Amino acid sequence: MTDLSQIVKAYDVRGVVPDQWDEHLAELFGAAFVQVTGAEVIVVGHDMRPSSPGLSGSFARGAAGRGADVMEIGLCSTDQLYFASGHFGLPGAMFTASHNPAQYNGIKMCRAGAAPVGQDTGLADIRARVETWAASGLPATDATPGTVTRRDVLGAYADHLRALVDLRSIRPLKVVVDAGNGMGGHTVPTVFEGLPLELDALYFELDGTFPNHEANPLDPKNIVDLQARVRETGADIGLAFDGDADRCFVVDGDGDPVSPSAITALVAERELAKDPGSTVIHNCITSWSVPEIVREAGGTPVRTRVGHSFIKEEMARTGALFGGEHSAHYYFRDFWNADTGMLAALHVLAALGGQDGPLSDLVSRYDRYAASGEINSIVDDQAASMAAVREAYAGREGVSLDELDGLTVTADDWWFNLRPSNTEPLLRLNVEARDAATVSRIRDEALGLLRA
Repeated sequence: MTDLSQIVKAYDVRGVVPDQWDEHLAELFGAAFVQVTGAEVIVVGHDMRPSSPGLSGSFARGAAGRGADVMEIGLCSTDQLYFASGHFGLPGAMFTASHNPAQYNGIKMCRAGAAPVGQDTGLADIRARVETWAASGLPATDATPGTVTRRDVLGAYADHLRALVDLRSIRPLKVVVDAGNGMGGHTVPTVFEGLPLELDALYFELDGTFPNHEANPLDPKNIVDLQARVRETGADIGLAFDGDADRCFVVDGDGDPVSPSAITALVAERELAKDPGSTVIHNCITSWSVPEIVREAGGTPVRTRVGHSFIKEEMARTGALFGGEHSAHYYFRDFWNADTGMLAALHVLAALGGQDGPLSDLVSRYDRYAASGEINSIVDDQAASMAAVREAYAGREGVSLDELDGLTVTADDWWFNLRPSNTEPLLRLNVEARDAATVSRIRDEALGLLRA
């Protein structure tokens, strides 16, 4: 029997195709999804990976076999699937492995209105059913088989986004977009159509083997081509989307990366201008600048754990207007609390095109601190290494500790967060301080402790 505990994480399922994850298993997941959600109609989409159409079709077949009608939207970005879930009020399933290498695939599942499916909101139940059925086979059902129909929602998705951010009156901008052969090559042309944007398309051909570079812009080596094209062409801005195009990374006109924390602060300020006094969510690894800007803009910042399901839950609990993460996930109340890098990109383009200066000047007020970026360390014992760092800082004068998510150590002029990976024997360190020298000092001290 397949060990599903190894391929089910948080709100998605990932496995190496076909060793752990195949079309038979996808059909079981479709059947279990319908039973757990009680859905009469669901929406299903997939990315451009070679295995995605088969997995998606099998999931649809399993769902229809349990009596649900299936709306297949075909090739789509993850946020396009969330749009369909929210717009039609349907549970949904997106077949993608996001930014992971070509041999991987998985499912991102949501309830109606793009509400998350997490461990406590259905995923554990779905997994238990699939494990049982994988061993003993699907039980018989009296349900009348549902229908499977196709529907194109790309135009409606683009219309919804453009209705939320008005770019019609901005100055013309030259924009380089690196889609990484992922789903940005499918969505960007339609979303940008008719806007005062000169699009320079890089790697827009849909190819789930990722022939040019991995579709993971969080890794600096994967934005090198984008940076070079921006510099060569004198573009105003560069955008890079990950494989399923739900995250967007930004480089300025000099080709320099703009931190997701700065983008979070910029978008938060714009959103708060429309709805003053609202709540903005940020995770515990975003820059100090984010809550500062939110307060300055009259909003209320709320700090939470890293991760899709935690952010969405907090968005729903607080009625938050917007949420941002250090990993370039951006969540909007106007988008059913779901994450959409495309909407964040439109906000940045509107802000840039609404004034005459370069992007580097625009974001300088949001980028107030020095940071290390995420540093991964392979350790034999995550708990023991975490404990050693905790012990070293506990009781130190002027230093506070909290364990909202991993370990966060904070002083007057610096902080760091140390978190264990859920899937690898790694600890992830992020350091921020008021100057680069302090970042280096605290980084080296923390690394010395955990690697000892």
